[in-house]
Amino acid sequence: MGRRVGVVVNLDKPQAADLARELCGWLSRRGIEPRLPAEVAGLVGLAGLGGPVEEWAAGTEFAVVLGGDGTLLQAARRLSPYGCPLLGVNLGRLGFLTELEGSDLFGALPEVLAGGFQVERRMMLEAVVERTQGAPSRYLALNDAVVTKGPFARMVHLEVYVDETPVASYPADGLIVATPTGSTAYSLSAGGPVINPGLDLLVVTPICPHSFYARSVVVAQEEAVRVKIQPVHPDTMLTIDGQEGCILARGDEVVVRRASEVTRLLRRPGWSFYRVLRRKLTEAYSE
Repeated sequence: MGRRVGVVVNLDKPQAADLARELCGWLSRRGIEPRLPAEVAGLVGLAGLGGPVEEWAAGTEFAVVLGGDGTLLQAARRLSPYGCPLLGVNLGRLGFLTELEGSDLFGALPEVLAGGFQVERRMMLEAVVERTQGAPSRYLALNDAVVTKGPFARMVHLEVYVDETPVASYPADGLIVATPTGSTAYSLSAGGPVINPGLDLLVVTPICPHSFYARSVVVAQEEAVRVKIQPVHPDTMLTIDGQEGCILARGDEVVVRRASEVTRLLRRPGWSFYRVLRRKLTEAYSE
């Protein structure tokens, strides 16, 4: 079987479709088979290169993700179960996850194809909704799993356990369980710590807790966080990476632990999380 590279596209980015077509042509001319998710291939005029992700991801050297951090989060949930590394190409503002700017893509690809980029492994979470009615639901996350009240609900009362040991009980607007990757996302906005993404652990951060003593808690990678909500309001939700999730019913519990899957990100030699952090914080303070 010949070489194969995946292409994941965020069609909400104005230049993404044109760049995807250019990329697929570039790869094809070099004898490399490009493959796209079936649902977007036709929309960019490349229907013949599309197919279900589960049919091509496992045999793919890596996937180029054209969009931003949100696009990469979605790609991580879909492709990480197949061990497919991701090369994030930023078509928006500077993010923590993407590696290249769109203008740098074709200059960097020969080095990537020659094996010159390194693979950085990122821990993922699994969040399981244990239901009183029906089968459990399992979700995979790279950033975080968030239990939150709806826009018109009152605060929720949270009971938080690590394994079977009760840790905290308080009213709040919600609770974030994040990976180190997700520590610079919603958790940071809620007052959580910045954590080096090379570590394997969970950070539990309450959202607007109605308590003076409620703080973030760092949890070991082998431990599970169990969240019980008493009572559950009709629009209480579990949200995964800010992109998908479900409504929680009375009696449901959410259990979050380290997933067996990992996200593999392609990085140039010398890539530094702290350099990216400094750039991101500088950008935030300059606005």
